[in-house]
Amino acid sequence: MTYQARRIGVLTGGGDCPGLNGVIRAVTKTAQNDYGATVIGIEDGFEGLVEGRMRELTHQEVSGILGHGGTILGSSNKGDPWHYPVEVSEGRIEVQDLSYRALRNVERWGLDALVAIGGDGTMHIASRMMDAGVNMVGVPKTIDNDVPGTDVTFGFDTAVTVVCEAIDRLATTASSHHRVMVVEVMGRYAGWIALMGGVAGGADVILLPEIPFSWEPVFGKVHERQSLHKRFTIVCVAEGARLPDGDEVVAEMDKKRTDPKRLGGIGAMVARAIEEGTGHETRATVLGHLQRGGAPTVADRVLATGFGAAAAHCAARGEFGVMVASRNGIILPVPIAEAVAGQRRVPPDHHLVAAARSVGTCFGDR
Repeated sequence: MTYQARRIGVLTGGGDCPGLNGVIRAVTKTAQNDYGATVIGIEDGFEGLVEGRMRELTHQEVSGILGHGGTILGSSNKGDPWHYPVEVSEGRIEVQDLSYRALRNVERWGLDALVAIGGDGTMHIASRMMDAGVNMVGVPKTIDNDVPGTDVTFGFDTAVTVVCEAIDRLATTASSHHRVMVVEVMGRYAGWIALMGGVAGGADVILLPEIPFSWEPVFGKVHERQSLHKRFTIVCVAEGARLPDGDEVVAEMDKKRTDPKRLGGIGAMVARAIEEGTGHETRATVLGHLQRGGAPTVADRVLATGFGAAAAHCAARGEFGVMVASRNGIILPVPIAEAVAGQRRVPPDHHLVAAARSVGTCFGDR
């Protein structure tokens, strides 16, 4: 007899991004329509799994949410069951292993399978859950587009669109005031958002974590544009880009997170260096969470629906230990092990880097 899951859990882990509700909707409707399965929504990611918060998802609850940003289930990037922050006294946080609580709730709720929607951190937790005996299916989500095993993650297209639109707007005011505008974008240790958003917005300088840069080529680009009577310059810098001395710019450390490092602040440093190094008035803009909010683009709605339906099929049919992925436009399951094998970063010789160089974009390395 073919295996068929009757109760499927779904959660959204890590940071939010556009498209999460589309996946939740597709998982729920596919599981119910094609298999008659019950779908249990776990609130606030793995936090809810540890703390025992869930509710049954119905057709009515997931209807009409495809175009909504965020997640109806809530999310958290501080809920790793094996690295769980507990306030043991006022102001003192202790990290504890509470995985036994998560595993107990899976059993208590009678879950035959669990669909985990998230980025590389979520996939690492899903891999550990699988090793602990939980039937897992992963769905790759992150605006950073840095999950190995898939060509693209949902949420990325929306974030890049926000960056492109922001650069378009900043270019008009930069042109009016003859300024250098520095735009700091998200992406953590991967430069995909900065690369794609910068190219789409026509940025003159793009600074990536994967391509070490020096100040002189950046200053040179500003001077070159001035000499050509182009009296403004747009610089797009990834939050994970390292300064010429090799230092990361860290906004704060948060021990509640699995990765306690929160990047941010390099945009202001780049702007200050450009103004001092060139004498041209420079301003910095940090897009921050604007890139993660709002309605998903058409591409992300389509990808989220495809991913969610594929994840439900895997869960219901007993195909576990996999992450659904997009490869060459086809959605298929790949081993979760592929999703936790490092990080998908921008190759310095990527074809889009080469194309950008051909149209005159400076990456600060030459």
